[in-house]
Order: sequence, then structure tokens, then C-alpha cells
Amino acid sequence: MGKTKKKLKADVVVKNYWRNNEQFADFFNAVLYEGKQVIKPDELEDMDTEESYVSENKKYVESVLASRDNIKIRKKSTKHDVELCILGMESQEHIHYAMPMRVMGYDYGSYKKQYDSNAVKYKTAKGLSDDEFISKMKRTDKFIPIITIVIYYGEKAWDGAVSLQGMLDIPEDMKAFINDYKMNLVEARKNNLKLHNINNKDLFNLFGILLNRNGNLNEIKEKAINYAAEHKVEKSVIMTVTGAVNCKIDYNMIEKEADADMCTVFEETRKEGEAKAIIELGFEFGLSEEEILDRLQKKLNISLQKAQEYFSMFAKKKVIKDEGY
Repeated sequence: MGKTKKKLKADVVVKNYWRNNEQFADFFNAVLYEGKQVIKPDELEDMDTEESYVSENKKYVESVLASRDNIKIRKKSTKHDVELCILGMESQEHIHYAMPMRVMGYDYGSYKKQYDSNAVKYKTAKGLSDDEFISKMKRTDKFIPIITIVIYYGEKAWDGAVSLQGMLDIPEDMKAFINDYKMNLVEARKNNLKLHNINNKDLFNLFGILLNRNGNLNEIKEKAINYAAEHKVEKSVIMTVTGAVNCKIDYNMIEKEADADMCTVFEETRKEGEAKAIIELGFEFGLSEEEILDRLQKKLNISLQKAQEYFSMFAKKKVIKDEGY
């Protein structure tokens, strides 16, 4: 029996895009240095995206595991005398009202991993002061700094907190005494990023078009199609855009089609929407499967095989919904 090829998931497509060092470095330069080319692609190396650590207090011990979307270590710096820096990226399709706390948890996990790795060296008090031995850390030990940026791919403006204090109900006279934790947020729908990488430029320009829902949906799609055609947008960018804005695209279809472009992607999406409407209307009027398949072929100018695919896709959902499962 042959193996069934699994469909790529939207979040995997987005993560894969940002694994590219040129695109990753360009984005961080745009956010941190207003587009100046400070971080070089050849300075970056991928890190393990899973952050695990043990949380302990007097009553219990808890193992914590969190998985980042993308994280790289920068192994060289010519600015600020920083030799190493960890750069993390988190992607959000929806507003997450606890996001500052999540980012704080990710960052803490990275620091705790560094602390645990460092503490292994100090199993005995030899060469350590009492304070250093208790701390399992020398006064001169330093950890690698961590910067996490959240990219939000939603249509609505972000209305959640961008810092820990924004999640707290704090009397004004106590704010100065309560620690805060800032979240670095970039909204894909609207930003002033100074990008140099052509793929990144196309990516965020298409986000600006597709996430602007003030206009008619068909007009927005047409504008995106025209942009992609005029700029000869790469397939990887199209896949990332459709994945991030949840266009529900079959990415394997894009990979198979050598000439698949934004037009191909949206044409397939449009046909799926029309097919769904034809099938639902056919059920309402009591049409048979054969009659619905005939309508699909004529209305969408597709083959019987494609019509059967659409019928299998949407008729099953209709039956399940009607039966109340």
C-alpha cells in the first residue's frame, strides 16, 4: 500500500518561510534597526524550538514544555559589544489577550535553560564564594540576551495588551512598584517596516492588501492577484501569505503546479466557494447527486472528477451538520 502524502499545514508553511536566514535577518533588522543591515544572515543558526524547564517550589515540582515558532542564535555582533543574542519569533493569526505573559514564559524558559546549563559546572564549592555556590552562578557569569517579536496576521487591529502591566488591574500609585514585561509586536496588516529582502517586501505588501477588509472581497483578491503577477511573486511567498491569513489552500497543489501563482491560488479558492454554494443549494431543492454533479461541471467548467471531489468535500460536511453530529 502506497503512503498517502500529507497536506502541509498553514502554520508549518509560515514557520518554514522564516527559517530562511536572509528573510529572518531582514525582518529583525527592520524591527530593531529601522532597516539598517546590522544582523547578517551568516551570523544566524537555528536553535531547538522547544523550551523545557522544571519549575520548583517547596510544595511541588512541575515540568514545563513550550514550543516556539522560530528561534535563532546570532553568533557574532559588531555593535553594542554583544557576542551572542537569541532571536525568537511568534506568529499569531488571532489576538491573544494573554500574549505578553506567553512571551514572558518563552523568554524565561530560554533563560532558565541557560541557567541550568551553567549551574552544572558548579557541583562543588571549590573556587566559589558562599553566595556563588548557593546561587549556582558566579558573579561574573552572564547569559545570552533574548529578543522575541510577535507577528500578528489578523484582520482586526490588535486591541490586546502589549505588556504584562496591560493585563493587570493596578492602582495608579502602585504601577511604579510592579514589574512589567514588554512584548514586541508587529502587525502584518499595517506597519512601517523598512525591508530590503524582495520576498519580505512582497510578503508584507500582500498582507497589506489582503488584510484590508474595507473593500469588496473580490476587489481585494483581484488587487492581490495583480500585484503577484506584476511583481512575479515567488511561490514560497504566496504559500506563506495564504497560510498566514488562513486561505485554506491545498499547498501540495501549489507545489505540483510549476506555474502556480496567486491567480491560481485564488481561482481555486473561488471555485471551492462556488462549489459549496451550488451543492448546498442543490440539497435545498432536493436535487440528486447526479444532478448536482452536472451543475458543478457546467457552472464551474470543470471535469466530472473535480466535481466529484467538491461533492465529496462539501456534501459530507452538509450531511454531518444536518444530522447534528
